[in-house]
Amino acid sequence: MHLEIHHDRAAQRFETRVEGMHCVLDYRLAAGVMTITHTMVPPPVGGRGVAGELVRSALEFARDEGLLVQAACSYAAAWMERHPDYAELRA
Repeated sequence: MHLEIHHDRAAQRFETRVEGMHCVLDYRLAAGVMTITHTMVPPPVGGRGVAGELVRSALEFARDEGLLVQAACSYAAAWMERHPDYAELRA
């Protein structure tokens, strides 16, 4: 599935729409650390890898910006555990 993911830096959010439904990953930045606070994908479009792509986009942003990442969101934490290629980003 190809998703067009938008990064709203002012809102500290990554977002996309799937079948008209708003899917988001929220984060906050402080002292060089991106804390992923929340992912939300509505149940009717869940199970398609949308949350994973939101997390991947956030981690790629963090990598590009030289940030460390703390996953306060349980989904993001589990996703990072399953993808050790992002281990160097862990705060």
